[in-house]
Amino acid sequence: MTPNPASASISRRRFLSRSATAAAACAVSGRLCAEPPASPWTMRLSTSSIHYMSLPIEQACQRIAALGFEAIDIWSPHAGCPHLDDARDRLGPDGLKRVLEQNRLKPYAWSVYAGGFAKYADFIGAMGGGVAVRGNTRRYPPEEMTARMKEFVEGLKPELELAEKHNVHLAIENHSGQLMNSLDSLKAFMDFARHPRLGIALAPYHLQRIEASVEEAIAICGPRLLFFYAWQAQPGIGQLPGIGPTDFTPWLAALAKAKYRWYVNPFMHGEPEPDEMTDALRTSREYLLERARRAASG
Repeated sequence: MTPNPASASISRRRFLSRSATAAAACAVSGRLCAEPPASPWTMRLSTSSIHYMSLPIEQACQRIAALGFEAIDIWSPHAGCPHLDDARDRLGPDGLKRVLEQNRLKPYAWSVYAGGFAKYADFIGAMGGGVAVRGNTRRYPPEEMTARMKEFVEGLKPELELAEKHNVHLAIENHSGQLMNSLDSLKAFMDFARHPRLGIALAPYHLQRIEASVEEAIAICGPRLLFFYAWQAQPGIGQLPGIGPTDFTPWLAALAKAKYRWYVNPFMHGEPEPDEMTDALRTSREYLLERARRAASG
């Protein structure tokens, strides 16, 4: 039978009309029809230059990049680590950028426990910013914790003004023997931490020492979690993932649930000599990748 041109035109108009109606319905319902499902959480990995504190920053970057890490956390002189001061004073921002570019490393974090953020703010800003990690303050009796936390957060105002100027996020680490140590103290910090550039560097090592839940701590921090140490409370290289006994799968699952968007940073203190450190970090990286796949599969 020969098609009727008029009918075909009407059918086409109806099809287009229905398509437009369906598209509008998708838009009204949150665009569920038009947009693909949210992509699964992807773990990204960095590690810290202090693991190679006996080497110049150039060699530390080469080692870290050769292991397959995407980004680096560069340390000021805690325990004598020379890297941040040396990079600032000898290389300058352009020189450090060249070193990082040659090794395809991103400048993620700047651990400024020694010296403080203000000392390095201009240099970090010239590097494009990032996350500045620092400690908190001394511990007080539990009944003073809320007032002292408010005082501490308010005292960060000058550093937060610098953070805004230099495109930096300020991450406060929880630490044994300091004000921010327990789950309750993390909650108190969250109550007062309203500045968009202020957050937490979470150290499971210190939570394990007081038998606090790392998964609960991750949930408390939520979107204010800016740095995650993949670090367990064990002696020596047992602090590293995949070497000590802790199963990191629940921690990684909690990070995925929280939609953590920064880097997972395998970490230890008391660094062995460089070749042993390299072997240990290789084990840790492979372990974390395997555990992240397990966490993603449920």
